[in-house]
Amino acid sequence: MADISKFFDKKTETLEFSEIAEMPVSVISGISEADGEALAKALGIKTVRDLAENKYFAVAEAVVALAKAEKKA
Repeated sequence: MADISKFFDKKTETLEFSEIAEMPVSVISGISEADGEALAKALGIKTVRDLAENKYFAVAEAVVALAKAEKKA
């Protein structure tokens, strides 16, 4: 398993990625339980997987990637 310890709570250190994906977003360092509740309420994001697969985040990521490509062209 890759060292992702700086990005997640210590309780995830011995878990598989598939297990972490189903945990609440609050296991991500910097996201509090209150932040997790706000994400759930506003966008329906409850798990790490939900966050990764969220359409709004995907659109934002695509726009930034296209902007970078645009600058290089």
